[in-house]
Amino acid sequence: MNTKYSDLIDQTYYFPQEEFTLEGTELKFHDIDLMELIKEYGAPLKFTYLPKISQNIHRAKKWFADAMEKHDYKGNYNYCYCTKSSHFQHVLNEALKNDIHIETSSAFDINIVEELKASGKITDDTYVLCNGFKRDQYIENIARLLNNGHKNCMPIIDNYEEIDLLSEKIEGKFPIGIRIASEEEPKFEFYTSRLGIGYKNIVPFFNKKIKENEQVELKMLHFFINTGIRDTAYYWNELQKCLRVYVSLKKVCPELDSLNIGGGFPVKNSLHFEYDYAYMVDEIINQIKLYCEEAEVDVPNIFTEFGSFTVGESGGAIYEILYQKQQNDREKWNMINSSFITTLPDTWAISKKFVMLPINRWNDEYERVLLGGLTCDSDDYYNSEQNVNAIYLPKYKKEKPLYIGFFNTGAYQETIGGYGGLHHCLIPQPKHLLIDKDENGNISTKLFSEQQDADDMLKILGYNGHN
Repeated sequence: MNTKYSDLIDQTYYFPQEEFTLEGTELKFHDIDLMELIKEYGAPLKFTYLPKISQNIHRAKKWFADAMEKHDYKGNYNYCYCTKSSHFQHVLNEALKNDIHIETSSAFDINIVEELKASGKITDDTYVLCNGFKRDQYIENIARLLNNGHKNCMPIIDNYEEIDLLSEKIEGKFPIGIRIASEEEPKFEFYTSRLGIGYKNIVPFFNKKIKENEQVELKMLHFFINTGIRDTAYYWNELQKCLRVYVSLKKVCPELDSLNIGGGFPVKNSLHFEYDYAYMVDEIINQIKLYCEEAEVDVPNIFTEFGSFTVGESGGAIYEILYQKQQNDREKWNMINSSFITTLPDTWAISKKFVMLPINRWNDEYERVLLGGLTCDSDDYYNSEQNVNAIYLPKYKKEKPLYIGFFNTGAYQETIGGYGGLHHCLIPQPKHLLIDKDENGNISTKLFSEQQDADDMLKILGYNGHN
């Protein structure tokens, strides 16, 4: 009878996989000895594996290059990183090694851009696409960047007032884009995105506010839907509607030359994960070219804004199982030494799934469990692993420590979780480790931040630290 955890994985998934391998009874991630990390740094522990960021950028660039060559597509491709996915310097430094551009979403993003310029990471030739709803500080910062010579800073117009607000602050001519307010899937609670301007209103808006305005030049149309880039009738229908707008706009605005198809590539969330990225890119390029040929307009340059795809698969979190609580005859709760709400907030907020695997004891017998966090909150749990509807882990044994890892957690979790600040029930933020690999395959580690302590919390809360 197959009762070992390794047997369960063998009969349930294709394993090993590109990033996951087994050495003896212990899991390796991109050849990183996770148990060695635990021995050196302890758990809970968060880490960022930097090479994965560059790897995913290279993958996407190749998919677009191959598709454009296949279809003899005459436009250019520009890869932008969506900074809101992770603003950390180490993430931007790694991403910017790969000749990419940046998409911003709020005022302080521009301060980061200026820091990157000062350090030589980007130049005036780097596109800075400014999305989001823009008011005073954001407008001021965009204007400062443009007025200081960054001519490839392009505000993407989100509402009818932004052109006037920007024009008051910016000296001379500047480029803009317009964001389409896409129509959401019927299952959404609203029909149209709050972001951007409606399909039917874009050409009239151009004729009224932009056509005779000598200060602005419309260069880009921006398209994005919440469900991301997926092979569904809904996605292709929305892309067709976007292309109709692009063609109509191009015919009255010859200087329009770029289409931003946003982000939305999925991140692997299961060992069962399947997604044909190359096919999707190929079909997008094909449809854009065919539509433009039929309308007799030049194809646009293509921009993308991949955020989660860029950084998501670089992140991980490691926890120790502290204790097991048998709450009834069917439910066993394995308690981790941290909190899901505070360290992986998407598991709580949007029921997001991540790849979850034990780090050690793969040859032990397994059991079905639930996973609970340390906060005094009934929602602090993780109760199902994608495509299995239950969590199976090596059996809890007090004398044999068990460690588990959550992988591909690199997007949004730190910022949504309030990195460096207060956390629910004052659960401390874990240590954070940066992992790199040189051209010879040698792995190096660097401690980015220590685990929070009581003094950190007391200072934020306004206490003087007198016990």
